[in-house]
Amino acid sequence: MVNRMSYATLAARLAANPRPVLIDIWAPWCAPCRKMAPLVERLAVEYEGRVDVWKVNADEQPGDLQGLKVLAIPTMVIFRGGEELGRKVGAGSEAEVRFLFEAAIAHRPPERRSLPAADRLVRLTIGGVLVVLGLLSGPALILVAAGGLVSFTAIADRCPVWQALRPRLAALLGRGDTASSGV
Repeated sequence: MVNRMSYATLAARLAANPRPVLIDIWAPWCAPCRKMAPLVERLAVEYEGRVDVWKVNADEQPGDLQGLKVLAIPTMVIFRGGEELGRKVGAGSEAEVRFLFEAAIAHRPPERRSLPAADRLVRLTIGGVLVVLGLLSGPALILVAAGGLVSFTAIADRCPVWQALRPRLAALLGRGDTASSGV
């Protein structure tokens, strides 16, 4: 694992590195980062010699965050030959992180588990209609809440807060890993 380098050094090392690299952007105060650390370290050992893992402390290396276009932590970015293949923002399951390692080895971007644009638009439209109906009829808080929930399902796959909370909610509900679910 590599620590403390400038962004120019980081970019040069990424371009020259013969193996794929997973960059783990974290901070000591970040609870989701601390949750993910043992998982990343365990997978780094498992994939040793096939994928390099470099840690970037967000507090100590803000230039790297800007260069990597990181807006939230934890963020994991996979590179091969200096080219970004994909990223994961927020805490996640072992399956999701392992998927990044496997995508790096296969030299392919990880498949996005995302809603098709048409489905996203339908959900946003239905949610908006329910909210408007709820506001016009009283207000009917149940319709407003249902509309908000339907609208949220249209963007949940892109929300880092939801991605961080989803595994905890699944554990509380006793549902196990939700990596394969769309929401």
